[in-house]
Amino acid sequence: MRFAVEQLGQVAVRDRRIEVVECKGLGHPDTLCDSLVEAVAQGLSRLYLREVGFVAHFNVDKALLAAGECEKGFGWGKLKRPIRFFLGDRATFLVDVRALPVLETVHGAVDRWLKEHLRFVRAGEQLVIEPALAAGSAPLRGIYLQPLAEMVSNDTSGAVGFAPFSPTEEVVLKARRVLESQAFRRLFPDTGEDLKIFAVRDQDQLFLTLAMPFLCTSIESEAAYFRRKEEVLHYLSQEIAHSELQIHWTFNSLDRAGRGPDGLYLSLLGTSAEDADSGQVGRGNRAYGFISFARPVGGEAAPGKNPTRHVGKIYSVFSQHLAQQLHARFPMLSEVYVNLATRIGEPVRNPWVGIQVVAPPDVSVRDMESAIRSYVEEEVTHLPSFCERLVRGELPLV
Repeated sequence: MRFAVEQLGQVAVRDRRIEVVECKGLGHPDTLCDSLVEAVAQGLSRLYLREVGFVAHFNVDKALLAAGECEKGFGWGKLKRPIRFFLGDRATFLVDVRALPVLETVHGAVDRWLKEHLRFVRAGEQLVIEPALAAGSAPLRGIYLQPLAEMVSNDTSGAVGFAPFSPTEEVVLKARRVLESQAFRRLFPDTGEDLKIFAVRDQDQLFLTLAMPFLCTSIESEAAYFRRKEEVLHYLSQEIAHSELQIHWTFNSLDRAGRGPDGLYLSLLGTSAEDADSGQVGRGNRAYGFISFARPVGGEAAPGKNPTRHVGKIYSVFSQHLAQQLHARFPMLSEVYVNLATRIGEPVRNPWVGIQVVAPPDVSVRDMESAIRSYVEEEVTHLPSFCERLVRGELPLV
């Protein structure tokens, strides 16, 4: 295994003056697009395992969510044009001249995900599925005929993971967990599932901008809307009170009093995909759950890719796993970055590994290099079982 360790001469993210972090919630059109293609990927994986005994060639990570059109007012709303979900790329339709129910699997996966996560969006009604899948090339299909233990990559690609999260990143993640929790939903059933959190930190001052709609069918007046906004902010300030940062909240900053429904963030379906914003795979959160402007970012979107051969997916999750485990084993390191890469046709279990660390002046990285390498080499041998967890959907991607 090609392996290198490098000590970076930079300030850890948490110690820099400026930091910017973004997080998109469950109903945001970009997260929605990522979630739907990953649901399809898991559905196809189960189909192939059941019908042919292995995960055949597919990649469904090219997708677009086109916003619909609707009208809204206090206490009412009407959908005039549905959301459209365009799903492209490749799948295996035939095995030994036997046709497989690929399109039925696509529709079923999208339908199930929507029923489990969005209260007011149903496939075939508020959201129309428009698949444009085709069979892959013969060289790529042949890669999947090899046993999982001998898996080779179907792309030239790489990824990077890091640890630990900064206090800003932790606050953003906690805010998302709170706002998507069942406890919050019980207290504020009049809020939609769409969510965007944008954080800007200047030293210890953290400015958090939150965007989340209220359901037009549950808001009877402008006064009621602004009252509920204050109640949400009060709840958040109580739930996220314990932080080393001084938090300043802004909620739905485009709101303008006196303009009625047109001056407020109201939603009929709970997602801005109903009329305001389209979505695309790869524009949402990274595999660690947010978008950090200060961190290195790979060029791949993990959702929708094949979980047994596409290193853009495998390494995106695995590099984050390695970084977190390495930092747990060597907590004296300020930051750990794990870079993984390989070429098409090469073994997935033989990546190029680049470990970059930020360490205090009194810590010798050279003394721990052998231990770092031994741990990474041992973990890489378990990649087939790691991929099986990806197949089962046990590792979060959005």
